[in-house]
Amino acid sequence: MRYCKQTDIEKHQLYLIDMDSPIKDDVWHKIVKSGKLKPGKKKMKNIGFRSIMVLRDEGGLRATDALCRHMAWPLAYGGKVEDGCITCPLHKTKYDLENGQVKEWSPFPLFPLYGKIVGKMRKQSPLVIHKVRESDGWIEVLLND
Repeated sequence: MRYCKQTDIEKHQLYLIDMDSPIKDDVWHKIVKSGKLKPGKKKMKNIGFRSIMVLRDEGGLRATDALCRHMAWPLAYGGKVEDGCITCPLHKTKYDLENGQVKEWSPFPLFPLYGKIVGKMRKQSPLVIHKVRESDGWIEVLLND
């Protein structure tokens, strides 16, 4: 669990967010207009208190939780998409965009062994992948566990 300030909501109240207990519902959420997400681009949006990243790449539309499972860095800001994976810009943790599996866990920096030490601060866990579709000019996301 971590504490997070939501500056847009009710004058800087402090909210408790549990990254390991994601919400789930059976509703398709409109995230962004289809024309606003160009090929090769990523967007980060919130559904309630849950941050979602949508991206359009050579594999089509994809939706994941927006925060790296290692240290909660927003993947939409500097994350590199290549070969069906996204790499976090902070410590280079790499996730498969098809199934969310960890390909590499905090390998950076190699010298000193700071990256490996930081990698042990949090248990390895996959990135949550959500269902995504285009409907009536919108990109919509159905949240997953």
